[in-house]
Amino acid sequence: MKKPPASLRGALELRGRRFVWGVRTYVMGIVNVTPDSFSGDGCSRVDDAVAHALTQIAAGADLLDLGAESTRPGYTPVSEEEELARLVPVVVALRERVPDAILSIDTFKPRTFRAARSAGGDLLNSIRGLNEDLLAVALELDVPVIIMHSERTANGASNIVDEVLGSLGRQAERAVGAGIAAERVILDPGIGFGKTPDENIALLSALSRLTALGFPTLIGTSRKSTLGKLTGRPVQERAFATASTLALAIAAGIDMVRVHDVAAMCDVARVGDAIVRGWRPNNWNEAL
Repeated sequence: MKKPPASLRGALELRGRRFVWGVRTYVMGIVNVTPDSFSGDGCSRVDDAVAHALTQIAAGADLLDLGAESTRPGYTPVSEEEELARLVPVVVALRERVPDAILSIDTFKPRTFRAARSAGGDLLNSIRGLNEDLLAVALELDVPVIIMHSERTANGASNIVDEVLGSLGRQAERAVGAGIAAERVILDPGIGFGKTPDENIALLSALSRLTALGFPTLIGTSRKSTLGKLTGRPVQERAFATASTLALAIAAGIDMVRVHDVAAMCDVARVGDAIVRGWRPNNWNEAL
């Protein structure tokens, strides 16, 4: 399937900002409001989380993704009350400090998202896809959605690329059929979630098939364990490995990248966009 041109894929509009799909790659900075993040950058205190978020914005993040429950391998689930106690004060504080910041809420719990939306959250990022309850909340609150694949349906027996694309495609069509505009439905193949290292690599090699579905797309490869397995490097030393996946993703037409190392990955996105999408900075014609 041929990808629709950027002019036909629309734009996501939030807080006076327009994310025009296909024009450039948008960078989502990760803010883990947890004590047990796999990446070692979790923030247990509200002030620390806000400070980290402000650093991500200053480094060039287009939007932030706030999550208050770790999903690292072997994680211990937290109650809704604990998730809300961690998350909502950070959303409130950020909205006060940076009124125009775009805040993605990383949760799969309708009650948590509803509270975060009331506090100032802008879009839903669900690592467990878009079930009926989450779809109903997204429709009621009129928010864009990021649908990530993580739940296996074929016990690992099927082709991973076909399984992921089929699941995401069906969920996206259901969301559009329910009334969410296609440009507000963002698809994430869920690298590192319920997949083997070889399956993660297979998905990364088939990103052009994901973008061919015609919906906005996102990948989150930052510091993932597959990169550590490939390079032998610990989690804090995987920026170059992450950059490799981002460059290939941009070449495949991915619209948004979710990252820890915002400043470095903004550089990757700018150079990749210049080559692949013809993007140029505003000061391009000025002498260095």
